[in-house]
Amino acid sequence: MKKILIFPIRLYQKWISPLFPPSCRYYPTCSNYAIQAIEKHGALGFLMAMARILRCNPFIRGGYDPVPEKFSLVRNTDWVEEEDSIAAKWRNESEKRKKY
Repeated sequence: MKKILIFPIRLYQKWISPLFPPSCRYYPTCSNYAIQAIEKHGALGFLMAMARILRCNPFIRGGYDPVPEKFSLVRNTDWVEEEDSIAAKWRNESEKRKKY
């Protein structure tokens, strides 16, 4: 079941995503989040991924948002202590990609 849910995401990552410039507000990206959530929570992970996509809008802060250990449809805030170093690294990598 997990492979069936992950397959279209992998297709998106390989064939559709490269056609657009990087503009992700979150780390990990929504497609990576979806794969991690499905691997960790099964079909419920798919619902978590859809909630994450619905949260993505111009008014959201974005940043580091890992898949939580327990099923939840709201943003994971268990990472607050790690955010500074991980988000800073992600922002630097994101800025480098935008230059090319």
